[in-house]
Amino acid sequence: MRDFKKRHPDAEQPLKAWYDEARTAIWTNPQDIKRHYARASFAGRNHVVFNIKGNDYRLFVAVAYRFQAVYSTFVGTHAAYDRIDAAAVEDT
Repeated sequence: MRDFKKRHPDAEQPLKAWYDEARTAIWTNPQDIKRHYARASFAGRNHVVFNIKGNDYRLFVAVAYRFQAVYSTFVGTHAAYDRIDAAAVEDT
């Protein structure tokens, strides 16, 4: 993620804001996420796509609800996200 923020400095603050919120959030199920992030998309198998900086960027994460852990699996531009195979990212 550091490399991404270096290439896209305008994403740094929005990503930091998302991280700060996610770090203290208690997400026990997808509805908890949807309540706070209405535009979040669910990609199956506990994967969530967040729009960052007005949907300029996408953050794809895996959520381990039981352990209250979030793992970033992809961060990129909206255009780069459109080119990835979400199913392949889910398997990583």
